[in-house]
Amino acid sequence: MRRSERLRVLANEAIGPYALVRVERGGLDPGVPGQFFMLEAPGRPLPRPMGLCQAPAGELAFLLEAVGPGTRALAATEPGDELNVYGPLGNGYRLEVERPLLVGGGIGVAPLPYLSQRLGAPPALLGFRSDWYAEAAALVPNAEVVVEPILVTEPLADLVRDGHKVMACGPEPMLEAVRAIAPDAQLAWEAPMACGYGACYGCSVEIDGVLQRLCIAGPVLEAPKNGGTHGSPVGPLLHTSRRRATSWAPAGPSPAPPVHATSRPNRGERG
Repeated sequence: MRRSERLRVLANEAIGPYALVRVERGGLDPGVPGQFFMLEAPGRPLPRPMGLCQAPAGELAFLLEAVGPGTRALAATEPGDELNVYGPLGNGYRLEVERPLLVGGGIGVAPLPYLSQRLGAPPALLGFRSDWYAEAAALVPNAEVVVEPILVTEPLADLVRDGHKVMACGPEPMLEAVRAIAPDAQLAWEAPMACGYGACYGCSVEIDGVLQRLCIAGPVLEAPKNGGTHGSPVGPLLHTSRRRATSWAPAGPSPAPPVHATSRPNRGERG
């Protein structure tokens, strides 16, 4: 179910360099972990895509990093401010997984607390650039934390060999490395995004020679159940960089050429 509502900010908590913004839930459904919502900050003309971090009773909580004007405006909100919120949107994680392992990097940790809640707190492996960023690991139960120069992929190989099924979100280099170790992983990707529901084509990426809108085909992508290579968008997902991936891509006609997008999904997305 998709709805748009104007919701009141209940709290804004600093967690390391990130902001955990809690809003009243209103009539919105939290959706499936890995889906996203479009949040429009006061005074900003375009919304920003954010993955749901937590879904306590009566609330929706979003973890975000202030990296541009839109996310800075969201991170600066105070209790009593109002945000336009639209969602849930896109496709989230498939939850029917035996022995799930959650893997996150940096702000890619954002959708994992809600995912962990829905899966009954499975083990998690989280990587951060410093101890300050790693404060966000407190949001994910049963998490093993590594800090640079150690990468999450270093302990990941043994866990995959033990039969764990990876569900990951993080920067693209991390996702590519995870995909090499766990070809059947479910990975949350990102692309520039302005509308969130396929109208603007700003998040179009080329997959197996066909342009797909990531907000509709994803943001969570995985290999087909009948085998084959796990395909994915590769490299920076900008509309000026057309790319090719393998044949898992969802069928459908090629959309129109993408337009210029001014929003890039925040991993509190994401996407």
